[in-house]
Amino acid sequence: MTDFGEILRTIGDFGLFQKLILFGLCFPNLILPFHLASLIFIDADPSRHCNTDWILTAGPNLTTEEQLNLTVPLELDGTFSKCLMFVPVDWDINTIREYGLNDTTECQSGWVYNNPMYKATIVTDFNLVCGKANVVGLAQTVFMAGILLGSLLFGPFAESFGRKRATQIPMVLMLIFTVTTGLCPNFYLYLASQFLVGVAYGGFRINCIVLATEWIGVTKRSYASCVSQLFGGIGQCILAGTIYYIRDWRLAQFVMASPIAVVVMYIWFIPESARWLLDRGKTEEAKELILRVAAINKRQVPDTLLEKVMYSKIVQRGGICVLIKSPVLRKYFLTITLGWFSLNLSYYCLSFNVGNFGLDIFLTQLMFGLTEIPAHILCIWLLEVVGRRISLMSTLLIGGFVCTLILVVPQDNAIVITALATTGRFFMNWAGSVCNVYVQELFPTSVRQTATGLGSIAIRVAGMLSPLLNLLVMFHWAIPTIVYSSLSLAGGALVFLLPETRRTELPDSTDEAEGKRNVMTKTKGCVQIEDNPECVKSTKL
Repeated sequence: MTDFGEILRTIGDFGLFQKLILFGLCFPNLILPFHLASLIFIDADPSRHCNTDWILTAGPNLTTEEQLNLTVPLELDGTFSKCLMFVPVDWDINTIREYGLNDTTECQSGWVYNNPMYKATIVTDFNLVCGKANVVGLAQTVFMAGILLGSLLFGPFAESFGRKRATQIPMVLMLIFTVTTGLCPNFYLYLASQFLVGVAYGGFRINCIVLATEWIGVTKRSYASCVSQLFGGIGQCILAGTIYYIRDWRLAQFVMASPIAVVVMYIWFIPESARWLLDRGKTEEAKELILRVAAINKRQVPDTLLEKVMYSKIVQRGGICVLIKSPVLRKYFLTITLGWFSLNLSYYCLSFNVGNFGLDIFLTQLMFGLTEIPAHILCIWLLEVVGRRISLMSTLLIGGFVCTLILVVPQDNAIVITALATTGRFFMNWAGSVCNVYVQELFPTSVRQTATGLGSIAIRVAGMLSPLLNLLVMFHWAIPTIVYSSLSLAGGALVFLLPETRRTELPDSTDEAEGKRNVMTKTKGCVQIEDNPECVKSTKL
């Protein structure tokens, strides 16, 4: 069986075909941040009072101020209560004015919102205030649970049915339930719809990177992850501007559905991974695809190379069992998973807390997006200069240290806290790009998608736990910061256990993946091993 790296070098490892497929698979990441719009852009405690229009039956000419004075109790600070009202009575207006009302109750007919930051949010539409205020965190957790399930389902799905199907189906689901979310009449249907959007989000996110990675050669392989993340950063900036002008979460869903519909139309033309086809023994399909890619890249394919493709054999498979049985792969998996979990816990805790840093929420969100762009551009360059291991260690350790510095800053210093949070998020985002590249290179083709999918579970668990972790601020403001920054420091230190994979071919078998203990550097037609200076012909058995 010929080495797929040799095939890529022959047909072009970063030609027109790779650039088109990279753009096609990364473009949806411009839209994905919009799915957090209904969760991040929330006025958690909007100015409001109980709806007390019942008194207008007795006094239809009452001014708003008179109505509130007669029907809503005052708080200790002299403001009208946000969650209580006087019990309605069947008296005439003069009696009410003479004797007043004393008995209070919770709001019985909803709320009236005063000068809200947004025209409509899930808080105002579903009245998630007072006793229901904490369910906003539940909505964030349900969305993250959907992403977790999507990662869990579509990882093994891609191993069995192909990378292409595992990117197409999630986009169709995303279109359907994005529109459905904007039409939801109540909070329970909203939760169900957001859960299914999360399933689609998780399924597409992991598979688009793997599909692009398996078509790109050694020197540009980091582009699949970093460009995908880069588009996500640009999407964050577009999100801030869009919500600033729209300020209606339902309308934002419909605006978001339009580009998703465009993606759904062209995603069917994205080809399958030839590496996966060869791994599954579908050599005829792989051959046709290789010839098509060579034509797009204006390359010629030698007959001898095609003959090697035709006689390719199926490599070892085993799915999750391989990860469990192999001590080397198991160590890689657990280490990269811890790093992934810690960086995402920090990332989401900071992201979901965007409205509590003290500065304008739109400006803070824009800063978050703008800082992601240089992070991923630097990532592309530094991954090739210093390698994967040093990049991941340094970003996790520096990011964790910066987040720790938040603890020593006075809580009323909004500018410094926002600067530190933005810097910490910058490094965590950078580390996320490195992890996405690293996980593709550590595991063989037969379990690459399974490892990525299972590893993504750690990301989604972190996303689910982050709103709950942020709630611990009610006990002490420092608890969330201590937890996620400490985990980032620990995860960064353990990255030392991983091997360096810079400029090595993607492993196609378990033996090759475990062989990274000797730090192989493949060149055309041979494998150079540090322990053995002789150049040995590369032959797959």
